[in-house]
Amino acid sequence: MPEQQPYYGKNGEPKKYDPTFKGPIYNRGCTDIVCCILFIICILGYVAVGILAWSQGDPRKVIYPTDSRGQFCGQAGTPLETKPLLFYFNIMKCASPMVLLEFQCPTTQMCVEKCPDKFLTLNNAYTNKEDFKYYKNFCKEGLEGLAVTQILTSGLCPAMLMPSKPFTRRCFPALGQKGGEITVGNKSKFDDGEGTMRDAKDLVAGVKNATVVIEARQVAMKIFEDYTQSWYWILIGLVIAMLISLLFIVLLRFLAGIMVWVMIVMVILVIGYGIFHCSMEYVSLKSEAGSNVTLKDLGFQTDFSVYLHIRQTWLAFIIILAIVEVIIILLLIFLRNRILIAIALIKEASRAIGYVMSALFYPLFTFALLSIVIAYWAVTAVFLSTSNQPIYKVFNDTACDHSRKICEPANFSTSSMKAECLNSKCLFAYYGGETVYHKYLIGLQFYNVFLFFWCANFVTALGQMTLAGAFASYYWALVKPDDMPAFPIFSSLGRSLRYHTGSLAFGSLILSIIQIIRVLLEYIDHKLQGTQNKCTKFLLCCLKCCFWCLEKFIKFINRNAYIMVAIYGKNFCTSAKDAFFLLMRNMIRVAVLDKVTDFLLFLGKLLIVGLVGIFAFFFFSGRVKAFENTAPNLHYYWVPILTVVVGSYLIAHGFFSVYAMCVDTLFLCFCEDLERNDGSLARPYYMSASLHDILSENKAVEETEEPTQSSPHQPDD
Repeated sequence: MPEQQPYYGKNGEPKKYDPTFKGPIYNRGCTDIVCCILFIICILGYVAVGILAWSQGDPRKVIYPTDSRGQFCGQAGTPLETKPLLFYFNIMKCASPMVLLEFQCPTTQMCVEKCPDKFLTLNNAYTNKEDFKYYKNFCKEGLEGLAVTQILTSGLCPAMLMPSKPFTRRCFPALGQKGGEITVGNKSKFDDGEGTMRDAKDLVAGVKNATVVIEARQVAMKIFEDYTQSWYWILIGLVIAMLISLLFIVLLRFLAGIMVWVMIVMVILVIGYGIFHCSMEYVSLKSEAGSNVTLKDLGFQTDFSVYLHIRQTWLAFIIILAIVEVIIILLLIFLRNRILIAIALIKEASRAIGYVMSALFYPLFTFALLSIVIAYWAVTAVFLSTSNQPIYKVFNDTACDHSRKICEPANFSTSSMKAECLNSKCLFAYYGGETVYHKYLIGLQFYNVFLFFWCANFVTALGQMTLAGAFASYYWALVKPDDMPAFPIFSSLGRSLRYHTGSLAFGSLILSIIQIIRVLLEYIDHKLQGTQNKCTKFLLCCLKCCFWCLEKFIKFINRNAYIMVAIYGKNFCTSAKDAFFLLMRNMIRVAVLDKVTDFLLFLGKLLIVGLVGIFAFFFFSGRVKAFENTAPNLHYYWVPILTVVVGSYLIAHGFFSVYAMCVDTLFLCFCEDLERNDGSLARPYYMSASLHDILSENKAVEETEEPTQSSPHQPDD
């Protein structure tokens, strides 16, 4: 009677022994050709969009402010070269943040040498020769012989001037705070231009909506100044992070077991030191006046250093760090047996990297490609956003048939529109255009964003498949390194580009669609912030959560699919299905080996970020006397610290991603090897003896945690 075949359920059938299989297949064909062609066409279209944007755009609109006639203030070689600042006749019309983002607002604007520095109304200035001479600096030409009412009616002068300060080359009111209320300058009374006295509070009510926007831009300006002062030291900090990351990777290559334990202990010590330092700051503020103010009472402050003088801030830091410390220690206690197994897998990954040392420097190539993608997207976005033409329309306070019609300011005074509507003015309305290009400009901007996501994901996918192919060639080499290619990274990169550009484009396209949907959801949420519809908010929140989870799942599937493509050369869908079923057949091993190893590598990133972050904190904050004369003078010393911390994490992630990809590739090859072979002389394992020991330890853990589970399809070792 023939032996009954085991039932494998819905997770697919394991791979069978194939004596001809020797690792990554070299005689392979092109996969997902349709998607490859589509990707090439879209790239060509992306280049065409860039050329079109560069021919139509004018980045000077970002650099120089423009007046109501579309002239650039302060541009060299023009009559306005000595007038670099933009003055608004009625700043209250610029209160909307969206108007400010469009670089213009619907009020008369003119270029001036400097912003007004005192309160004046046209009524008061007109009666004083010196004041009126000063006032003329902020008026148009042609005031001679006109009365105050005629000047105001013709829109030749603003009704009043108020103290202003230049910001991003534009004059904004010098807003202050007095008695808990927002004030403009020091005046409590002013003339509104019609001879009526009012409280300054009435004017402030008009500009109050712009206060948050202006303060935010002032903070942004200070942050920009901090970057100009500290960029050199930020680069040094990032270089230090790169050297430490490289040192860790090299030490992991030769001292994997010791380095992992050192890494674990150092992470605990670094976080512990953070708790100690925050506790000392908390205690030292006990005797200082005003340090017991709560964060709620303090409210939002643009000077973030104020928060560091509040005890509650340091208490929050202590609680957060303590929670992180406890979570890490508990995980280490409960995962102690699995950590020993994961360390052995990291040792095996170190041996693989030892045979493929060029893999350590591959993230630099990925970084260079991503830099090109980001730079192309940013430049194209700037040119697209500045490619609109200024549109001028007729504005009139009384009834006029030509009101809101398009006009030309150059000849408006002699036009029929002006003759029929004597009180009308031709003012800037918005940036736009009537051509086909301008009508579909929003579509081109969307295309630019979508192709940015697609190209960035493609570059990341190329790096994953290249590393997977190189490490797979190590695993499936029976005699190492004799059975490996001479240059594993270059061989794998060539195979990926030659045969699997379509598969890379397919996987990155799916991920890009999900990411662009998430961007659209964020945009919709931003637009609906003012609404009070709880149902809509709940629905948006659920959608954002679902698509976030979906993006993480697709990234996981894509990563493992690229590994299978690199090994077998099949199309993306088949490889994704095979990888998914293979992981489902080894779910416990995924938890025991793969994910615990990822946790250990994450601790390595955390350690590098912590070390560099502590160094940056003491340097930029001036807490160490040796650095007092060296550190730059900054508005917010947390700006370079956060930049160094985030940059350090990205650098550490780039280097440790090589290890993570190596572990994931070895893990899938390891599972394939178990299903294909049984360790006998006829069907020997390709895994090394140390990796075979990992299998034995892993099976012991599985039997401890799942005593009733059996795996009839997996051979005994």
